[in-house]
Amino acid sequence: MQNTSHQTQVLTHLKQGKTLSQAEAIYHFDCYRLSAVIQRLRIAGHDIVTHNEPNLNGKGTHARYELKEFEA
Repeated sequence: MQNTSHQTQVLTHLKQGKTLSQAEAIYHFDCYRLSAVIQRLRIAGHDIVTHNEPNLNGKGTHARYELKEFEA
């Protein structure tokens, strides 16, 4: 079940200039469907970019999301 409070929590986090990965979303917000939350925020008009970064084990990548207004 998609939780609209996750959208609020994620957007607030991103508006603080922070980035967010799936693992961090689980840890901070108990949010297991971050990509769905990000998609809904994009539909609502927020310009969120996806950065692919390597996994710690060196195999594959994972997404890290950032609100474009705060991109350096």
